[in-house]
Amino acid sequence: MTKVTDPFAAAPQLMKQWMGTSLAVQESLEKSLIELVKIRASILNGCANCINMHTTEARAAGETEQRLYLLAAWHEAPVYSDRERAALAWTDALTRLSEGHTHKGAKAALEAHFTPEEQVKLTLMINVINGWNRLAVGFDLWYDMPAAKAA
Repeated sequence: MTKVTDPFAAAPQLMKQWMGTSLAVQESLEKSLIELVKIRASILNGCANCINMHTTEARAAGETEQRLYLLAAWHEAPVYSDRERAALAWTDALTRLSEGHTHKGAKAALEAHFTPEEQVKLTLMINVINGWNRLAVGFDLWYDMPAAKAA
């Protein structure tokens, strides 16, 4: 069995600050949009822990199964608003920076649907979820959300 490093136990003060930043950022825009962004980035990063966590939270907040399932192919799915599409395109562009700087096209849609302040908030959220994905994947973290909620 592989030993799992618990970042909260290994660096409690920094993780507390990271959690505080994460919570502040996720409260800065509408919950449904934030959850879609978290799930989409987690899909791109292959973070099973975060996909599990954020789909559970999105369902609890009233998100539909259809919209959750279609996030993997959101470009072709007609179930997202123009604002959501702009956020998802921005998420894809920033999460995939290593594949080439293709964010200029996504930036135009972002500017059409988000104020400058909202653009910063969304960009911070994308950075936060990408950070969590790297912690969860890097340290093989798994929090069983249904079990945690039941407990």
